[in-house]
Amino acid sequence: MTITNRLQILKQKFTQSLGLPFQELLLEATITQVLVAEKIKYRRRLFDPFVTLWTFLSQVLDQDKTCHNAVSRVIAWLAAENLEIPSVDTSAYCQARKRLPEKLLQGLFSKVAKDLEQKTTEEHLWCGRHVLVVDGSTVSMPDTPENQKAYPQPNTQAFGCGFPIAKIVALFSIATGAAVAFVVDGLNIHDIKLARLLYQFLNPGDVLLGDCAFCSYADLTFIQNHNCDAVFRLSQARKNQIERGRRKPLSSFESIEVWHKPSTRPKGLTQEEFTSIPKTLTVRLIKYYIPSPGYRTKYVTLATTLLDPKVYPTTEIMRLYGQRWEVELDLKHLKTTLGMDILRGKTPEMVRKEIYAYLLAYNLLRTVMWKAGTTHQVDPLRLSLQGTRQHLNNFVPQLASASNRQRIRLYQALLKIVVHKLVIERQGRCEPRVRKRRPKAYPLMIKPRHTLLQECFAANAFR
Repeated sequence: MTITNRLQILKQKFTQSLGLPFQELLLEATITQVLVAEKIKYRRRLFDPFVTLWTFLSQVLDQDKTCHNAVSRVIAWLAAENLEIPSVDTSAYCQARKRLPEKLLQGLFSKVAKDLEQKTTEEHLWCGRHVLVVDGSTVSMPDTPENQKAYPQPNTQAFGCGFPIAKIVALFSIATGAAVAFVVDGLNIHDIKLARLLYQFLNPGDVLLGDCAFCSYADLTFIQNHNCDAVFRLSQARKNQIERGRRKPLSSFESIEVWHKPSTRPKGLTQEEFTSIPKTLTVRLIKYYIPSPGYRTKYVTLATTLLDPKVYPTTEIMRLYGQRWEVELDLKHLKTTLGMDILRGKTPEMVRKEIYAYLLAYNLLRTVMWKAGTTHQVDPLRLSLQGTRQHLNNFVPQLASASNRQRIRLYQALLKIVVHKLVIERQGRCEPRVRKRRPKAYPLMIKPRHTLLQECFAANAFR
């Protein structure tokens, strides 16, 4: 059996099992379109960009994320068709992942995010506008010299006793829960500096939502330059800036403020950027009290460029900022549910590819949830992403081996059972920040492993 025939079988299997649930987002024609747009050329191999991509996605969606398990799945599908099976060695697949263009993963991730956002209607928008929320987190990776150089471990840890850690800052859609864009850099880079790299992905009319880490004079003006607006929680460090500005009270808890440009250039801005910032900035401040138990913050002050209280009522802005917590859950889904917290890439390039693969798989799951929710009149954001992933993984083998008629029936059944896994909104939930499960009673590693091994051998030698 030639490689070409085995390729066609594998593409058919992946298209039937993954392509159908993802509603033509991962069909061969879609991937070809991105390859042509990026001018990417490839040779005819068993693990070409199509098969490698689909194997990569099935790998990050699976609970067992080893390359051996991914290759085993490919072998099982070929064996089921009574075809010549490739070697069980994972080197061919690992090399194919290295050859997989980063721009391909980036292009598909962006396309899926845009396609899903375009499915939203007026009822899914906030005051007729698309809202994106920005937040940051960290991921760790294998302790290799390449990763340590690109994403150094924290300075508080002794050399050889920690793992490289990268900081990621991402944009998520409030309406769909999908990841829109992300940027990755070292741990010591401030979130706000990385967030500025994401403003290019804002569309005119968007509203950007974020916590106090992103609220600064410069960033509010940068966002306005993109014909967008912002709703940020005000940091207490801005108090002096407010006192120096002019104030127009709208009520006892709301006012229009005129801020003045900082007298000195912030470290994160170039001289050109600082010069381009206007001398004054008009913002709307909203202060309110949170009486619910379990919230660490009792008083919240919001700074927004949405100045018209009639078009954007105070209660709507307060409700919108309450939805900012959803981004914490989105990041938890990526890191905990899908397992992106600890990456496997041994080089910075593979780390970035792996993150793109996780984000692409996450957006594809959000697409299935959106289709299931809109089909059965259920809020897609209330569906369980973990339940959707579990159902999808269980349906994949059946979809791959089913006939065309059976496949449509299985797909409708998949959408039907996805909506039965709802995440209930628990208003006012208060849980202590404690752990019941005790960790193992082993000391922390404070010396490099080779040093500890030498000490262990020396201690045993005198016994």
